[in-house]
Parts: sequence; structure tokens; C-alpha cells
Amino acid sequence: MAHQALFCRWPMVVIVRGVPWWGVISSAVAPVLLIGGWTAAARLQPRPFNSVTETISALAAQDAADRWLMTFALLGAGACYVTTALALRAAAGPGRLVLIVGGAATVLVAANPEPAGNGSVAHTIWAATAFIAMSIWPALSRGRGFRVAFGLQPAVCAIATAVLLGLLIWFYAELAAGGRQLGLAERVLAGAQVLWPLAVVLSCRWNQSHAQESSAVS
Repeated sequence: MAHQALFCRWPMVVIVRGVPWWGVISSAVAPVLLIGGWTAAARLQPRPFNSVTETISALAAQDAADRWLMTFALLGAGACYVTTALALRAAAGPGRLVLIVGGAATVLVAANPEPAGNGSVAHTIWAATAFIAMSIWPALSRGRGFRVAFGLQPAVCAIATAVLLGLLIWFYAELAAGGRQLGLAERVLAGAQVLWPLAVVLSCRWNQSHAQESSAVS
């Protein structure tokens, strides 16, 4: 009985992969940079800028006023995506890899601005790569096993990807038809894409904290 009582005092250890502090910072900084960047850059334009009809890329184009601001925002957001992917140890490898691709493509979007009055093949390719990667990475990052964080549960990942792909289709439909809500569609899509990594990171942090508390009680 003494041995049994001694054994019961030992806490049950549950190993849960968490997210380091720098991953929390990178995931939180990304939306501040991107959303704050396109908001501030639009206000700096000398002519009235309509965010509902005009794209984010127009704010970083070669003929845009203070284009450095939107360029910096894209560079920073892309770097944050890569950093967050490295920090998301609980996510599946393919999802983290695709998130890195999305971040790198975002950096290359900033490095290949649209020329004044014309489109750019390189800019279009990297923008498409970034949008697609940032839409499908949740489905590839789903976790398995015991104590999977909410943001990495298979059903949640599937829903997130379905929503993001739906927004992506809306954006390309507006682009193909020359719609009057092209800028709005792009901002809703990019906003959802930049906020989802933060939601996943926060769910992983909560899961890690909850697991530690449960282990301590046990």
C-alpha cells in the first residue's frame, strides 16, 4: 500500500508541442503590418484612393506615392509567415512548409512591384503563389493524436481552408470580370489569411497551458 500511495503522488506527464514566444510575436505582428500597412498607405496617396475597387498591389506599385510603406509591410508580413511556420511545431510538416512558401512568395511580391501603368508577370506569379499557399496550408497542417489544439483539429482545418478558398475564388472572379469590389475581395482574403496563423498559434498556446495545468493536477 505504501508503494501504491507513493506511485500515485507522481504526476502524469503529457507532452504537448507548444509555440515559443517568438512565434506568438511573429503571428501577432503580421496582421498589424499588413492591415495597418494598406490602411496607412491608402491615406498617403495624393489622389483619392478607393480601397473597395483598387488593389493592395497598387499601393506598392512603382508609380505609387510612399510605396516604401506597403513594400515594407509586405516584406515584414512575409518574414512573419516564415517565422510563424518555424514556430508551429505542433502543426504537420506539409502545412508548415506551405506556409513558408506563402511567406517567401509574399516577400517576392514586394520585390517585384507592378510597373507604372502596366502589369508584371513576375508580380502576378508570386501573388498567385502566395494567395494559393496561404489558402491551402491549414488543410495540410492538421494535427493528430492526443490533445490536438483547436486550430489544428482536422475538421477546423478543413473549414478554414474551405473558407479561404471561397474567398480566393471571389477575388479571382472579381479580377476576371473587372468587378467593382476587387480591392474589397483582396483585402477580405488577405485579412483572413493573415489572421488565421495567429488564431492557430493562440490555440496552441492555450492547449499547451491547459496540458501543463492538467499534468500538475494529476
